[in-house]
Amino acid sequence: MSEERRLAVLRAIVEDYVHTREPVGSRVLTERHGLGVSPATIRNDMAALEEAGYIAQPHTSAGRIPTDKGYRLFVDRLAEVRPLTTPQRRAIETFLSEAIDMDDVLGRAGRLIAQLTGQVAVVQYPSLRLAGLRHLELVPVGGARLLVVVISDSGRVEQRFLDVGVGPGAEPSVVAVDAPAGPEPDPGALDEGTLSVLRARLNAAAAGKGLEDLPDAFAHVVAGMDAALAPLARGIADLVVDTLGAQREERIVLAGTANLARAEMRFEQGLSPVLEALEEQVVLLGLLTELASEPGGRVGGGVGVRIGHENRLDGLAETSVVASGYGGDGDTVAILGSIGPTRMDYPGTIASVRAVARYLSRVLPG
Repeated sequence: MSEERRLAVLRAIVEDYVHTREPVGSRVLTERHGLGVSPATIRNDMAALEEAGYIAQPHTSAGRIPTDKGYRLFVDRLAEVRPLTTPQRRAIETFLSEAIDMDDVLGRAGRLIAQLTGQVAVVQYPSLRLAGLRHLELVPVGGARLLVVVISDSGRVEQRFLDVGVGPGAEPSVVAVDAPAGPEPDPGALDEGTLSVLRARLNAAAAGKGLEDLPDAFAHVVAGMDAALAPLARGIADLVVDTLGAQREERIVLAGTANLARAEMRFEQGLSPVLEALEEQVVLLGLLTELASEPGGRVGGGVGVRIGHENRLDGLAETSVVASGYGGDGDTVAILGSIGPTRMDYPGTIASVRAVARYLSRVLPG
């Protein structure tokens, strides 16, 4: 019973401190939480919690605040992740469903997490490192020009133009989107029948294959084409591979950075170390990826939490990071999360991150 009561005291201290941002004393706990024991008993429990390293006394204050260790115990054993309300879930779905493309939906997801938590949101673009081709579309756009639309497995859409040469040895070339049209091609060179055959063969060859397997798959298609069309097929195939490969760099969306400047954030070491850490996007992505994939530190719904010095990044030593993977068909293709002070609303942040991750996982192609 004594240990259960001490855990209840710790829960009350965390919840009060997050809410009031003030150290919590025994008398306040007695008045607010109805723990059923005297202030003297609560003081004894607080002394035991302090000795165990779960709470600490800042400066000369009579109250106590949670330590990183205390927050960890709270998250692991005490926090009840409250589900979002039906209106909240509908608002999320409505806001994200209005996005027009992948860039828009990820930008909206970041802004939504930042708004729901009042903290910084980090959303990673789906990684194309192992992505394949979901669909290829070929559209003649006039002159000797062909629009090549590349849709990756992760739902990213890229558009490129080719200047098309006709005849054996004629090599297509990539041009800028706003480049002027070239000379008129041979009539029928870009007829729908020819493009339909190319489209079907290349899509069939790419089915079920990752980026690393596409060159060989497309080479077989090119080898089977007539000599007059082989250069065009090779040009399209090379463009698809180059387009997917060009997106291999990691990209993230940061939203809500201005939230860190709010007075209630109150970082002891100042705001600069946190901002500098957020600028190290490669390091930040590594942290999020590691957090979302490790078995330790996980809470309900596959959400990972790192608290304070657990982040092993000096600039984030006074912050907590809540992250989750997302992806279609049950596969994690990217990470999203929220970063705020260790004195954060853990149940609310976890619920928000989990809800947005689940929505993105539903709308991404499987």
